[in-house]
Amino acid sequence: MRDPTTTPVDVVGVVGGESFGAAARAALDAADVLVGSPRQLGLVKASPSAEHVELTGDLDPVLDAIIGRQRSGSRVCVLASGDPGFFGIVRLLGMRVGTDNLVVHPAPSSVSLAFARLGWSWDDALVVSAHGRPLAEAIASVLRAPKAAVLTSPDNPPEAIGAALLACGSSPRSTAVLTRIGEVDEAVFEGDLDALAAGSFDPMSVVVLRDPVVTTSGPSVTWGRDESDFEHRNGMITKAEVRSVVLAKLALPRAGVLWDLGAGSGSVGIEAARLCPGLRVFAVERDAESVARIQTNAATHGVSIDVVHGDVAEVLGTLPDPDRVFVGGGGLDGLDASLTRLRAGGGVVATFALVDRAVLAWRRLGNLIQLSVARGTAAGDGVRLQPQNPVFVCWGPEPSARES
Repeated sequence: MRDPTTTPVDVVGVVGGESFGAAARAALDAADVLVGSPRQLGLVKASPSAEHVELTGDLDPVLDAIIGRQRSGSRVCVLASGDPGFFGIVRLLGMRVGTDNLVVHPAPSSVSLAFARLGWSWDDALVVSAHGRPLAEAIASVLRAPKAAVLTSPDNPPEAIGAALLACGSSPRSTAVLTRIGEVDEAVFEGDLDALAAGSFDPMSVVVLRDPVVTTSGPSVTWGRDESDFEHRNGMITKAEVRSVVLAKLALPRAGVLWDLGAGSGSVGIEAARLCPGLRVFAVERDAESVARIQTNAATHGVSIDVVHGDVAEVLGTLPDPDRVFVGGGGLDGLDASLTRLRAGGGVVATFALVDRAVLAWRRLGNLIQLSVARGTAAGDGVRLQPQNPVFVCWGPEPSARES
């Protein structure tokens, strides 16, 4: 609870020097100390008697000044761009002065303003920050998302985003760089990834990316894609119907870690990455040619997965513990190793061509079905059903065991 004897710190979001709402305006008018960047301090109208403290460089001395002024009873007002709780200073201030001692007055975020400027909806967009964070993590997330926004920085400017995506073999993207949206010197650039990588932009921008192939007229979620959508060797691929059941039994989480063991063409892991962009997928495969196919297939489908070349028994020790595991290859040894590493609440799905191995897996996992599929083929003027080889699917633990 807020201490009634302590003067709270007001955090006011501004766009183009303007605050939003009567409470924000009152905080500015009552401020004894105004903290912000030189640009913000020059634009925002506040109490003319307020002391100005520049928010630049090393933040620790500024934070110390804020705490000192607050404890002396001064009304401190900290300025922030847009919504200060959205990748903004609220987190840091909350850690130093306590969240109970903050009163936050947000403005529209730079991301919402950027999408609004483009006329794009963004309730289905992934938002990541490359400000003070590793670029590789942001790129890995963006590769999995059909629509994304990236907050950039001097260390990772917009052109670095474009170059990194191209280096990772990203599918084509429509791109936009938006700078100082809502201010008198706003700038908007639109182009493709090549133009983004070749450009030179204000590092403090928002980069918006959209896969032009993804449209609102088609299905929003699809899985069980045809085998022809993936490069594979001599039919060595999880068939579309089996893959559909496997993905359903995996009950994929929105985020976490998936192991695809004995990945082959990588079709299961790749479809999982498309369905859940926040999921980190590790495709383990010992055959070098298959490893290359997985990488090609991932690039074709516009997803980023970690392809691990090696025997399952040798490489699992290098991987983070999984939330889900698909055992398409690696046999019972891979299954047993997965069960010892599975995180609480996780699940494993395994497929087998031989019933004796499937029974052994069933004893470990608790669930077993046989999938028998027949596909229609032309036979003169009629249709003949062509049976496929039956496949056994095992999965577990049971939901109650996951929850415990």
